[in-house]
Amino acid sequence: MQIDDRDQRILTLLQKDCRLSNAELAEAVGMSASALWRRVRSLEEAGIIERYGAQVNPAQMGFGFHAIVHVHLTRHDHEGTEAFIAAVQNRAEVQECYATTGQSDYHLRVLCRDLNGFNRFLEEFLFRQPAVASAQTSVVLRTVKRSGPVTAC
Repeated sequence: MQIDDRDQRILTLLQKDCRLSNAELAEAVGMSASALWRRVRSLEEAGIIERYGAQVNPAQMGFGFHAIVHVHLTRHDHEGTEAFIAAVQNRAEVQECYATTGQSDYHLRVLCRDLNGFNRFLEEFLFRQPAVASAQTSVVLRTVKRSGPVTAC
């Protein structure tokens, strides 16, 4: 699906506030409500809009420890990698996981209530994964930018 300027405007507005009503969105983009609804529906069906949701402040929810964990695997076979991925996907502390190039195999963005909670995450979960060789942690001191909208550059 080709994204034109109007689609990009719709996507930008929805990423800033997905609670905009169909009428508000249509007015902001300069379309009729029915035409806008069809456009949004086609963006959803094409998989461009994956989901809608609220952005929650972790600190306000009691999560005071935020880290990026750089994970090195000992095994890169299919079974070991798939077991690691499945385990990570089922842990609430892991907010995001990226397979990357470079020195680390995976980068995890981890939220915990405190340092003790993070230590438990490492000892009781991460270091018990058979494929994990080592991990290095970068503690997040402050968030500079979080979840910016995806736009055409």
